[in-house]
Amino acid sequence: MSRYFEQMQLQRTRAEYPMGGAFLDGVARQSRDEVCALQNHRFLKLMVRAWQVPFYRRRWADAGIEPGDIRGLDDLEKIPAFSKADLMASVEANPPFGDYHGVGLSGGWRPDIVFQTTSGTTGAPQPLFFGAHDREVQNLLLARAYQFQGLGRRDVVHSVYGHGMVNGGHYVREAILHFTDALLLSAGTGLETRSRQQVDIMHRFGATAIVGFVNYIKYLAEVAREAGLEPGRDIPVRMISGHLGQEDRAALSAAWGGAEVFDWYGVGDTGIIAAEGPDHDGLYVWDDAHVVEILDPDTGAVLPPGQPGNICVTVLFKADVYPVVRFDTKDVSSFLTAPASTGLTLNRLAGFQGRSDNMVKLRGVNVYPTAIGAHLESHPATTGEYVCRVGRDGDRDRMTVVVELRGDADRGAAMQDDIATLLRQKLGVEVAVGLVGPGETASLTQIEARQKPIRLIDERFT
Repeated sequence: MSRYFEQMQLQRTRAEYPMGGAFLDGVARQSRDEVCALQNHRFLKLMVRAWQVPFYRRRWADAGIEPGDIRGLDDLEKIPAFSKADLMASVEANPPFGDYHGVGLSGGWRPDIVFQTTSGTTGAPQPLFFGAHDREVQNLLLARAYQFQGLGRRDVVHSVYGHGMVNGGHYVREAILHFTDALLLSAGTGLETRSRQQVDIMHRFGATAIVGFVNYIKYLAEVAREAGLEPGRDIPVRMISGHLGQEDRAALSAAWGGAEVFDWYGVGDTGIIAAEGPDHDGLYVWDDAHVVEILDPDTGAVLPPGQPGNICVTVLFKADVYPVVRFDTKDVSSFLTAPASTGLTLNRLAGFQGRSDNMVKLRGVNVYPTAIGAHLESHPATTGEYVCRVGRDGDRDRMTVVVELRGDADRGAAMQDDIATLLRQKLGVEVAVGLVGPGETASLTQIEARQKPIRLIDERFT
C-alpha cells in the first residue's frame, strides 16, 4: 500500500484544522491576540523548513537576511515577496521542476509526493508539489468552505473543474470525497465532458450544487435551456460555489433558477485562502492556516486595511515539501474593515477585483479586463461573454471590447454606441466596442477548454 496514507496523519489534520461547529465556535471566534499567537507558532515551524529550501536560501541571502533575523510574524515584512515569475525563473534555471520545493532526487521520490501543475492561465504551467499532510490539510480547508456554505450529505455536486495535469479537478474531488458526505459528479471541463452531455448528467442524477469557475457555470445554464431543460426545475441546483470575480451574482443566480451563489478564493500554490459564508458579506480568511497581506502593486509595501492591492499569502500548514512564504499572487483585493454580522473574528477579503499584472492603463485610467463582465451583464442585450483586444495607436494603448449579443438583439450602430456609453460610464475611459453573435467569442476565450476563460488578448507587441 502507498505510504501516502501513513503520511497523511488524518487525526492530526482534523484536530489542528477543525471543521463545522468546532471551527465556527473555536478559532473563528477567538480574539486577534489568540489567533496571532497560533499563527506565530505555526509560522516559526514553517520558517525552519523554508530555510532548508534552495529557492528561499538564495533569495533571502541576496536580501541580506540570516535565519536569526526572522524571529516571528512581526518580522514578516523583512522577507522579500515572490511571484509566479520567480517560480518560473527557478524552473528555467533548474529544469524541469525548479528548486522551490524540498523534494530532491538523490534518493528517489518521496513515497507520499503528489505532483500536479497550474492551469497555465497566465503562461506556461507551473509544477506543484504536495506532501500527504499538506495536501490533506488543503483538501480539508476547501471542504470546510463548502460545509460553511451549506453543503450537506443530501447534496449531489456537479464539478466542472478540469483534470489532467491541472490541480483543480483533483483537488476538488479529494476535498469532497475525503471530507464531506456529498455525492460527486466529476464532469470536468467542456473538453472532458461535452457541455450538452453535462446538462443531461445534471438532469439525470439530480445535481443540487455546482462548483467551478462561474463563466462556464453560467454558460451551462444557456446550454440547458437550449436542450429544453429549465435550471432550478428540471435541474434542481440550489447552491453554486465558485470564483466570482466581479461577475453579477444576481444574474448567475437567476440563470440557475434562484440558486444561492457563494464565492471563494485560492490559487494552486496555496489552496483555498478565504470563503464567503451564509451572510454574503466578504470572504472569511482561514486565519488559522494563512497569513494574508495586501501589498502595493508598485512598491511591495504592506497597505492598511481597506486599501486595494495584491493579495500576498504565507501558508502556515505547508511546512513540508513546498513552503509558501510571502507569495504575491498579483490578484487584487482589499480587507473589509467593518465587523462581521456573524460575530466571527476572522479577517475578510472583498473578493477578487482583478489582476495587477493583467491591468491595462488607458489614458491614465487602470482597466481590469476581468472586471468588464460585471458591467456587460447589466445590459439585457448581451450574453455576458466578451474578450478585450489591446493594441497601440501611435504612442498610446487602445482597447476594443468584443461583446456577444443575444440571438434576437440588434447589432447595429445604435446598439454599439449604447454599449460603448455604458462601458465609458463604468470604466471612466472610452473603449471601442465590437458586436458578435452568441458563441462567437468562444474560440478566443476558450471557455469550454480552460479553467478560466481568456479575457485579454494583448496585440501590442506582436
